[in-house]
Amino acid sequence: MDNLRGSLWMILAMAAFAVEDTFIKTAAIALPVGEIIALFGLGGTAIFLGLTWARGERALVPEAARPVMLLRIGFEIGGRVFFTLSLAFTTLSATSAILQAAPLVVTLGAALVFGERVGWRRWSAIAIGFAGVLLILRPLPQSFDPASLLAVAALLGFAGRDLMTRAAPPILSRMQLGVWGFAVLIPTGAAMVAVTGGARLPQGSEALALCGAIGFGVLAYYALTAAMRMGEVAVVTPFRYTRLLFALILGAWLFGERPDLLTLAGAAVIVGSGLYTLLRQRRVPPPPAAAR
Repeated sequence: MDNLRGSLWMILAMAAFAVEDTFIKTAAIALPVGEIIALFGLGGTAIFLGLTWARGERALVPEAARPVMLLRIGFEIGGRVFFTLSLAFTTLSATSAILQAAPLVVTLGAALVFGERVGWRRWSAIAIGFAGVLLILRPLPQSFDPASLLAVAALLGFAGRDLMTRAAPPILSRMQLGVWGFAVLIPTGAAMVAVTGGARLPQGSEALALCGAIGFGVLAYYALTAAMRMGEVAVVTPFRYTRLLFALILGAWLFGERPDLLTLAGAAVIVGSGLYTLLRQRRVPPPPAAAR
């Protein structure tokens, strides 16, 4: 029963993430990307500060200044900036499809950075997954869109953030990590606006889009946390890929996106490779305990 509830929480989280992306893309039609990032960070910081204090925790703790946390912040900034730029300049469908390769990149990083054991089958799945990314990018002179590299940069940023989260001090709760993850977006967005200009007070539908992005972003974060704590990780994690389904539906419905055959094929290859990697990970026995 816990696995069923965890899976439902994961599906809710992915649906909320897809709606959040839709609101951000809508806001980016009229507002500068830097302003969106700064206001998104401001709203998320306020909410997570409240949740942190409600749990009797402090946001300012010495562990937040450790080198691994600074690396996490750097990856968080890179992932969020490039992701927002990708939503602004490319389709929701293509951006979401490329980001589905994140579990593959995390698996690769875990092997290279943490020395985790990865057999030849999972290495093969990672390589095939990256081939799926190339199908979407189509790196040929006549069909390549340089803006699609924004999603690749976002993918690397978010994967690096997830890896650094695994190495973060265990004393830091998810709420405290959420505070810092959102807080660093405020000066980042402000710096972007200082360079690009064009900031103005959001009006009407723009303000609603930003509020929607913040609200659904927090809901998604909460649902994701509930899913990972309630069910077995190997059972609930595959439902992350439902985010692509929601993105395809919302992209077609709201923005008139019609992904071509290569994009859909690339997305299918990425999802299939990721699912296989997760299944193989369940079968790999844990390393023997070290002798005392």
